[in-house]
Amino acid sequence: MVSLSKILKSNNVLSLANNGLIAVFGLLGFMILVRSLPTMDYGAWVLFLTATNFLDMLRFGITRTAIVRFLSGANEEEGKRLIGSNYIINLLSTALLAVVTYLIYFLAKESIDNSGYYLFFQWFPIVAFVTLPFNNAFSVLQAKLRFDLILLLRMITVGGFMLYLLVNMIFFKSDVVVIMIAYVIINAASSIFASILNWDGIKYVFKATRKDSKVILDFGKYTTGTLIGSNLLKSADTFIIGLSPFLGTVGVAFYSIPMKLTEIIEIPLRSFAMTAFPEMSKASIEGRVEDVKRSYYRNSGGLTLLIVPVMIFSFFFAEDFVTLIGGEQYAITANVFRIFCVYGMLLPLDRFTGVALDAVNCPKQNFIKVVYMAAANLIGDSLVVFGFYYFVAIFASIKLVSFGVTGSSFWHSMITYSTLTSLELVAAVTISFTLLGIYVGFKYLDDAIDLEFKKIFTEGLLFFKDFYFKLKNR
Repeated sequence: MVSLSKILKSNNVLSLANNGLIAVFGLLGFMILVRSLPTMDYGAWVLFLTATNFLDMLRFGITRTAIVRFLSGANEEEGKRLIGSNYIINLLSTALLAVVTYLIYFLAKESIDNSGYYLFFQWFPIVAFVTLPFNNAFSVLQAKLRFDLILLLRMITVGGFMLYLLVNMIFFKSDVVVIMIAYVIINAASSIFASILNWDGIKYVFKATRKDSKVILDFGKYTTGTLIGSNLLKSADTFIIGLSPFLGTVGVAFYSIPMKLTEIIEIPLRSFAMTAFPEMSKASIEGRVEDVKRSYYRNSGGLTLLIVPVMIFSFFFAEDFVTLIGGEQYAITANVFRIFCVYGMLLPLDRFTGVALDAVNCPKQNFIKVVYMAAANLIGDSLVVFGFYYFVAIFASIKLVSFGVTGSSFWHSMITYSTLTSLELVAAVTISFTLLGIYVGFKYLDDAIDLEFKKIFTEGLLFFKDFYFKLKNR
């Protein structure tokens, strides 16, 4: 039998606990926040987080995948140079993005202050510098497979913020600006802790070299685009809904509830991807192609088999899940979540195809895959958000004139119908671009390491056996 201590110490379980516990705290904080703020303020908060996460992909995308890949096979001195170079690159990219953000805000202050993006432009530069040490530590610790330390850091940030939100809801009932200040303070505490213990590699900044920086940047120029594109696959929905004059921050708030449920579904995928990537990279560097293929088959196939019954269950109880997370007023978004359940069944294959492409040193092909997906998403979202709404508006106007329909109730019904249908169609676009990504990604990966598609499902069954033996042999 596998002892409990071995289970708890395994990298996969630590990674799963990392994402799982943090997701629970994040979900609780989300549920508190959605009940603490007016819908428009909550929509502005969602836009702040979405835009911030997108730019985080820009500033860390160029280094994170590269540092994890190369650090996993480096000796001690090489590792120090890579970590130092990683820190310098991230510091410069953070400063550049902060300056650009404030410059845009200065030039268009009045328009921004009257939009749902005011929180982002006012606070992103501060948040960017405050979270820099934390994000550097995250990359280094992932490369070293220290998921226990990552869990500790994330507990400080996510757990601390959730506790603040709970206290605030019960006693203070502060507005969104005060909540933002608390968010900055809690993230600063986590970053200071990481720097004091040198988990972020701040002591190695003077060991940075141009050669190591070039190694990171040469690999990262593609992974940056890949991570940005991957983030855009999700955030484009929110950005386009937020830019719509009809949906706006209210539409963002409604869409965020089923989206949050989908993020919970992704927890096991993120967890196993975090452990699989360093292992697959090491096997690729050492020329063990069969081990790379075996890991790809078993992770993508096994997690698909694991997630399908969960998605079916979630599909039938969609109303209950949506109401639990957001409250009764968000129950009307249950069909959006049902569409995301179908998307969830496709996620393991898409996610691990991308992980495998980076692991076998094909970041360019992974980037191209994501470009196809992002382009399809942007075009599809724009058509359904703007095109469908205008179609409904024209139809409603014709009906009003032709049939003499009067009263605000008709207009209200049409607006509600078109809003919900637009959100459902946005979710449906997600399924389309995911299928496209799976096709393109598998084709590139097949060219690189000669795959057999059927083995994803035949060897996927062995995923659970492998997982058991990894625990047993620790």
